[in-house]
Amino acid sequence: MKKLMEISLGVVTSVGGFLEVGSMATAAQAGAMFGFQLIWAVVLGTICIIFLVEMSGRFAAVSHHTISDGIRERFGFNVFLWPLLAALLVNFLVLSAEIGGVAIALEFATGIGFQWWALPVALLAWLLLWKGTFGFIEKGVSILGLVTLCFVVGAVMLRPDWTAVARGAVPSLPVHDAANYWFMAVSILGASISPYLFMFYSSGAIEDRWDKSYLGANRAIAGLGMTFGGTISIGVLIVAALVLATHGVTQVDDYHQLPLMLIPIFGFWGFVLFVASLAIACFGAALEVGLQQAYLVAQGFGWNWGEDRKPRDDPGFSATYTISLLLAAIPIALGLDPLKLTIFSMALTAASLPLTVVPFLFLLNDERYVGEHRNGIISNAAVIFIIALGFVLAAVTIPLQIFGGT
Repeated sequence: MKKLMEISLGVVTSVGGFLEVGSMATAAQAGAMFGFQLIWAVVLGTICIIFLVEMSGRFAAVSHHTISDGIRERFGFNVFLWPLLAALLVNFLVLSAEIGGVAIALEFATGIGFQWWALPVALLAWLLLWKGTFGFIEKGVSILGLVTLCFVVGAVMLRPDWTAVARGAVPSLPVHDAANYWFMAVSILGASISPYLFMFYSSGAIEDRWDKSYLGANRAIAGLGMTFGGTISIGVLIVAALVLATHGVTQVDDYHQLPLMLIPIFGFWGFVLFVASLAIACFGAALEVGLQQAYLVAQGFGWNWGEDRKPRDDPGFSATYTISLLLAAIPIALGLDPLKLTIFSMALTAASLPLTVVPFLFLLNDERYVGEHRNGIISNAAVIFIIALGFVLAAVTIPLQIFGGT
């Protein structure tokens, strides 16, 4: 029964972690601009993150190391420094975008400009991290994130052509605006295969004191949870394709266009559901990214760490998420467009994948860490594919940002 509870709560947690401002914004833009054509990118990204999350949890449960610990110990600090710096930079941009997403939701709810909400949102996130426990952060906020299932309900109520939806799951060449098409594909993959998510997951497994008995639960959480998250992203894309385009919105360049997605389906409550979905998903992600910044730094330098510890017992860990939240709120408070920051940060996330994924190939095949639970042929093939995909994305991201970024 305890394992079943862990699986059910873990699935909910995975939904909260997978669906955030990046997934929502990129899926909405893709649907508005290209209809169902880019569903394949969501599907591909979901399959990739399922493999990486499962490996992260398995590595933590068997070795009692986080991914960051393993990289630093296996390759040395000088090698670990490069993925550390890349992850910190990308996470900073993502954290700022998540704070911006919550601020935009509060602007919708109150009419007060999003700039004024950035610092209060960061302060509330800091307060929950300072006073809360890992269980509360992991499960409490994520359960509220189930409100995002309204996009799946909305997609079904719109009765799309499911044959056309299925065709969108197969990669195809764009029929127009190729640069923007491929830029959106890269951004969707960056939003789906977020390094912070699978690295946070391994830290969470250590926080929850997983051992080998959790390997089955880990597979269920990785598979079901990420599939749930991917399904919601596809729901956002379908709703955007059917609603925004019919209202003449074929280019989402302002968050104020997004609530239009649910209003034709649910009326006034569609607006409420969208605001709640945006606020809760982004706030939950901000908590996780803020924690991941602290995990990265503390694990990289060998400090005490743990959300369940008192701040006085891990001062470096607590100081890191405090500083990260404050700094990430500043660009939003100064008026930086959260939507443009979101799309750019998702593309940059995709470009940084090789630095964080290459070590998987070594760690998950090292018997000193995982023993008999090392990767099989399919898992190794998946990692090699993701690495190759990461190098391709790294090579094309900057040109696509120049020629296709909106």
